[in-house]
Amino acid sequence: MMEIETSDTTTVNLILDKLQKKGVRMTKQREAVLRAIATSHTHPTVEELYTQLKPYYPSMSLATVYNNLKVLLDHHVITELNTGTNTTRYDMYTHGQHYHAICTECGKIVDFNFPPLTDAEMVAEAVTGFKIKEHNLEVRGLCPECYEKAKMSGKEA
Repeated sequence: MMEIETSDTTTVNLILDKLQKKGVRMTKQREAVLRAIATSHTHPTVEELYTQLKPYYPSMSLATVYNNLKVLLDHHVITELNTGTNTTRYDMYTHGQHYHAICTECGKIVDFNFPPLTDAEMVAEAVTGFKIKEHNLEVRGLCPECYEKAKMSGKEA
């Protein structure tokens, strides 16, 4: 079906095992949704997941994809990414930090690594009294393709 790198396979198998131990029923379709997100480099939308998986699971409906995403979200396996373009995209929930650059025009999301912002977490704890468990960083702007289009049309920002 989908090509999966060994590290992705190991990660997915560990997640599947953990979910089963929690009593989550693991259907072929749920596993397929998880694997599709784990192997994606584009942070897929619900519609993209549905289109990708429908040929392999003809009885799968869009509602099935939504329902499986909800289960994976509820168990903190995946996370929702709001692109600001009325489109929600999905990514694997990772305990190691990676950040996202989001195009404000087309909604494209690109991962990038940066040292953890532990100083910001410590300041947030000191100022708020919260015990900070995680943070998330998104930077927004125009991707190279949208920037070029804007430049060509004279709408460069």
